[in-house]
Amino acid sequence: MANKGLKICLAMSLLFLIIVTIATVTLFLTVFKPKDPNIMVQPVGLENFDLSLLTNLTSNVSLPMVITMGNPNYGSFEYPKATGFVNFHDTLVGEVPIEGEFVPARDQITVETSAVFMLQKLVSDDRFLADVLSGSLNFTSAAALSGKVHMLTIFKLKATVYCTCDFSINITSRSVGSKCISKIKL
Repeated sequence: MANKGLKICLAMSLLFLIIVTIATVTLFLTVFKPKDPNIMVQPVGLENFDLSLLTNLTSNVSLPMVITMGNPNYGSFEYPKATGFVNFHDTLVGEVPIEGEFVPARDQITVETSAVFMLQKLVSDDRFLADVLSGSLNFTSAAALSGKVHMLTIFKLKATVYCTCDFSINITSRSVGSKCISKIKL
């Protein structure tokens, strides 16, 4: 009799374990599946930018920027200091230091920073004059933020967010259009 009760108990325990495993796998493949973050980069203060700064080619010009990072995931993301790079066509012309931050789950944060442009490299590019005469300067920026994802305060996974932004500065109206693509890799 005890043997039959033990078999029923083991069968029920195994069934319970299978149901919990299926539910956990289903949650991780649907609800907890990593989604790409929403990142927007917007230069600010361009309307106050003094074009006479372009005459001193030995100096670097700093352009303030606001980076908005939206995290649609159920896990928070924490990353240390990083550096983004700004290219004019294929030439590296600037760097963007990004302070380390904690991005809460299903929330967004705003980070203020400045892009430091190396004028000598920018102006010496053969395509610079043609772009200035067309009235628009086109740049590409790229950054990789390596950090940790914290899920349910139990799991800590290494992750890297890759972000590439194309932005265009209209010289006459001093307006900026930008489009960013970001991917997360665990």
